[in-house]
Order: sequence, then structure tokens, then C-alpha cells
Amino acid sequence: MVIILLGTGMGVVDGIVVSVALPTITRFFGAGIAESQWVISAYLLTETSLLLVFGRLSERIGRGRLFLWGFAIFTGASLACGLAPSLPLLVLFRVIQATGGAMVYSISTAIVFAIFPKGEQGRAMGYVGATIAIAGIAAPVIGGFVTDVLGWEYIFLVNVPIGVVLLALALRYFHVPELPSPHAPMDWAGAGLMAVSISFFFLLLGSLTSVGSCPALSLLLGLGCIAGTTLFIFVEQRHHAPLLDLSVFRNEPFSRSCSCLILLYLAYFMMNLIGPFYLEGVLSLSPSQVGMVFLIGPIVMVIASPLAGWLFDRKPWPYFTALGLIISGISLFYLGFAAIFRVLPLIIAGFVPLAIGSALFQSPVNTEMMRALPPEQTGTASSVAAVLRNLGMTLGVSLASLLLALLLSIGGFEGPLTNAEPGLLSLVIAVIMGIAGSICCIGAIISVIGIRRERSM
Repeated sequence: MVIILLGTGMGVVDGIVVSVALPTITRFFGAGIAESQWVISAYLLTETSLLLVFGRLSERIGRGRLFLWGFAIFTGASLACGLAPSLPLLVLFRVIQATGGAMVYSISTAIVFAIFPKGEQGRAMGYVGATIAIAGIAAPVIGGFVTDVLGWEYIFLVNVPIGVVLLALALRYFHVPELPSPHAPMDWAGAGLMAVSISFFFLLLGSLTSVGSCPALSLLLGLGCIAGTTLFIFVEQRHHAPLLDLSVFRNEPFSRSCSCLILLYLAYFMMNLIGPFYLEGVLSLSPSQVGMVFLIGPIVMVIASPLAGWLFDRKPWPYFTALGLIISGISLFYLGFAAIFRVLPLIIAGFVPLAIGSALFQSPVNTEMMRALPPEQTGTASSVAAVLRNLGMTLGVSLASLLLALLLSIGGFEGPLTNAEPGLLSLVIAVIMGIAGSICCIGAIISVIGIRRERSM
């Protein structure tokens, strides 16, 4: 369990942590932001494209073996990233690192689900959910500290000793009970079309959030995404062993959990993007102080997530997911309201119930997704959940960026975000927090309606 959680956490952190060091990396290589941003985009694009592929391949070669291979690749690529002599090579090594991360991230939930008995699966899912959420929230803090103290290279190099120790432990203690099927078919056409569709989707989001982007280019990227997705669905419906069995989404508990999962991550990463801008631009906190504020959530979740999982094991109340979403939504509404008053203690107070809401949500939704499908499809459930988390994160960041630019423009401000007047910025951020809270409430409504529909059948 420790090996899986540390491996998963390292993969999530490395998908996000570079954003803080990107200005330093840009200066170091003398590059423009258009080129250097691929250090982030290449990782997220590669990982998201390969999650379902490795979820399927795990059925052929075994989840335990895939996890170990992925962790070895991730560790080796981390060393290469830290020693990269040029920006193009750094981007290439990030693609390799993301490949290893996808191998680990795609099946970690399925492994945990398999090694714990039914009465303890909720608590175990709580640990997994907490690790992913904590890693996502703490990544900017880690990135800022390491970059300031050691240099951007050590964002990657710090993974190497941790990875070596974990690999040594894994070779001795990591034994996953399973029966792989070496001759299980693989849907390569579906894998290729999914990669194309996700690539168009990521490029479209980048185009929409770029200042001065070409509308015609955004339209072409949107059409490419729609065409790729349509072809992917067409192929999957006719393949005898599809990469993604679309029939799983006819499973009401599974599809409901999927909807709630992507909505929560969308809302949380809207807050993750705009929160630092508010704390620095309005309250004039330093980056290290911002990091301390954002650490409140992970600290609360370390305690709350296992407790929520334990409660779900003892009493699997179907409305846990909706309750977590409602508490999260109310907390985001509160943070938006508190943002207008510009008082730090009021802001800090909102992070505690926000983390509790996430903790109440994570364990039940992960457990429900895994239990909704037959045992032979737990790999699919795990990889779909990982894809949805990544898409939710990406959508949340992109939507918040788009709303920031749009609302500031409506307020009469044009120019760098850091130069915005604090009163206007706090009002705009309050509106975005309200939208994020509404997204959580929509997720809660979807959950409650779905549960009541199931019970009435």
C-alpha cells in the first residue's frame, strides 16, 4: 500500500509541479513561453492519452509487473529530465516520464481494490483518493520550495533516490495476486484515435485560453476533436475487444460516479488556479505564505480521508458522494463570499470544510466505481477514473483561465493579470468561486437523482 501510494503521489505531483518552475526553466533555456509550456503540456497529453491503453495492457502482462516497469521508467526519465541539456530534450524526457507515470497511475486503484477485502476497501480507496488530492494541491508548494532552494533540476532529481528505494522495496514485497492473459487482444486503432482526440482537445483548450488566439484555428481544432471522438466511438462499438467498452457507461452507478468525479476535479482545479492569484494579488502574500495556506487542505485530508473511508466501510450510505459535493460546493460559495472582504482568517477558515467535503467524496466515489463493474473490468474502472481526473484538472484550469480573462475584460481591465486592481480582481475571483461551487452542487444533484432512480426500479 505504501509503495502504491508513494508511486501514485509522485506521478500526480510531477504532472503539476513544473508549472511553478516554468518561469525559471524558460529563463534557463532562453526560450519563449510558447515553447517552454510544452514541458507541462507534453506530460499531461502523453499521460492522459495512455491511461486507458495501459489499463488494457495490464490484463495481458499483469498489473504488478506493469506497475514496476512504469515506476522504473518514471525514475529513469526523472534523472534524464534533471540532466537535460536543452529544452527539446527536456520535453522528450517528459514524454517518457509521463509514459511511466501512466503505467503507474492507470492501475494503482485497481491494485489497491484487489489486495484489500471488501470490508476494508472503502478505507483503502480513501487513502488513494487522499493521496491524489493531496499530491495535486501540494504540488505547487513543493515546486516553489524546491525551485527556490535547490533549482528547477531538483524537481526531477528528487524523484531518483525515492524511486530507487521504492523499487528495491517493491522487488522484495510487491506481490499482486492475479492471472494475466498474455494473448488478450489489444485495440490499437482505438488507442490511436483516442490519442488523436485528446491531442486535439488539449490544443483546443490551449487555443481558447491564449490571448490573441485565432478563432479559425480554434474552430479547426474543435472540429478535429469532434471528428476524432466520433471515429473513436464508431471503432469501439464495432471492435470485438475495444480499448474502452462503451457499454460500461450504461451501468448507472458507474456513469453517475464518473460524472461526479470529473465535476469535483473541475471545480477544485478552478479554485487551485485562481487561489494563488487572489492570495498574492489581493492579500499581498509571498509565494511561501501562499503555499502554507494551501497546505491546510492536505493536512485536513490526511486525517479526514481514512476516517471517511472507514465510515463508508462500516455504513455504505449511498448519499456520501452527494454530501461531499454539497459540503465542497458550500465551501466554495463561502470562499467566494469571503474573497470580497479580503480578510485572510476568513479565507483560511474556508479551506477546512472544503477538505472535509473532498474527503467525504473521494473514498465512496472510488469504491462505487470499482464495485459497479465486474471484477475482470476493475482495470478499466481504474484507468477511466484516472483519465477523468486528468480531464477534470485540465478543464478546471482552462475554464478558470478563460473566465478570469473574460470577466476582467468586462470589468474594463486589459493587461497582465498581476497588474489588476485588487478590488476588481477579488470580485472576479468571487464570481469564479461561485461558479465552481455551482458545479459541485450540480454533481450532488446528479448523484441524488441517480440514486433515487435506482431505488425506484
